[in-house]
Amino acid sequence: MTTATTAHPAPAAQPAHPATDSIFRRALGPAFERLHPQLQRRFGFSSRSGVACLGTGRMDQVWHGSPALRPFLRFGATRNLLFPEQGRDIDFTIANYAYLDRFGRETVTFVRTFQFARPRRFDATMIASDRDPRLVVDFLGTHQHIAADLRFRVTRPGGLLITTHGQRFTGLPGAPGCPSALTGHARVHEWYDDRADRFRIDVQVTNPLIGPVLGYSGSFRAEYVEVTDPAAIPGYVRPVRECPRS
Repeated sequence: MTTATTAHPAPAAQPAHPATDSIFRRALGPAFERLHPQLQRRFGFSSRSGVACLGTGRMDQVWHGSPALRPFLRFGATRNLLFPEQGRDIDFTIANYAYLDRFGRETVTFVRTFQFARPRRFDATMIASDRDPRLVVDFLGTHQHIAADLRFRVTRPGGLLITTHGQRFTGLPGAPGCPSALTGHARVHEWYDDRADRFRIDVQVTNPLIGPVLGYSGSFRAEYVEVTDPAAIPGYVRPVRECPRS
């Protein structure tokens, strides 16, 4: 794998990769063109584009809700789902690779690493929904035991708002829906700060019964690396188990 030099901002004439099958372009439809050019570049590639997006930055704040949640968060950390730590000015990376999974589905990784004293990861792999073209299915953790439907909306000026709906246990027969008491509703807002030349992100996860669960906010810069051979994609970004259901 070789590294390509990244220029910020992306050339206006090439805000995205229109010849590819981006799952996010499909979900947004014509609204994709209203994204900031940098977000079009970041969310506009697929396995056929031959690139990956690697972000490096810092989270100004990482928080969690009630101390009573710590056992639940600690358990989630065993599958790179959640984590019990919190703090300020936490170094952060995110790895977005696109590939075809073993079922031939276009897949994009979202592997976030938070550099606490003990580094923690928050992993997700995303595919297009076969039930609704406006949805993306978000498989959470290393074993894809939980999935949620994602909806997308463009915000001003050219940001992207992602919200979760319809969580289900894909690790169980029939993929039953998650009871409300166990459901986490995520709200992710990502946008580009032209003055700082950085992506900014704010994530909040809440539960309908207990309120705030987990969140983080901060900024990062992205570089785009060439990935011409799928075998060059690092094994750590791929899930241990791939769920056939979407």
